[in-house]
Amino acid sequence: MSVIRSFIAVDLPNTLNQSLVQASQQLQELLVDLPVRWVPVENIHLTLKFLGDVSEKNISMIQSILYTEAANHHQFEISVGGFGVFPNLSRPRVLWVGVEAPDELINLQRRIDMETARLGYTPDQREFNPHLTFGRVSRNASSKQVRKISTQLRNHRISFLGAARIEDVSLFRSDLGPDGAVYSKIYTANLSD
Repeated sequence: MSVIRSFIAVDLPNTLNQSLVQASQQLQELLVDLPVRWVPVENIHLTLKFLGDVSEKNISMIQSILYTEAANHHQFEISVGGFGVFPNLSRPRVLWVGVEAPDELINLQRRIDMETARLGYTPDQREFNPHLTFGRVSRNASSKQVRKISTQLRNHRISFLGAARIEDVSLFRSDLGPDGAVYSKIYTANLSD
């Protein structure tokens, strides 16, 4: 049986593209020649649930979950801005920009996590921290390079990048290739008005 590497996410409206491009370019210039894999702006999204390998049989069940949960949740506004790293500044691995989370987004993510857990997908152990991943520090980075990245980021700020109305939620497939991941939508469910 074939499997599809997939995740559930909110795709960002094009109205945010220009500010995301500028913020990403600033970070890339700040960390030039350092081992960071940058996420192409067209791949930046707000992940609600990483599923991993999904059997074709489960795809239709996940689509049904998205349809139901989207119908039970209203459209909402997000604000994008602020900068952070996971797990912390001393050991930066993921570079991200924050998303202000309205209750509707938190509730949608929680319900999706609960419903996919019923299908056997591991529930998230950490509290949902909505963010947009801009880059990942290479696992092969030396401790000297990690310290330099940490030092460069210590005083970096990203202010308000914009707001957007979120109208739907999607199931994506992720195909890993030599140039990184390629994402494509499998299914999109509209949030209620």
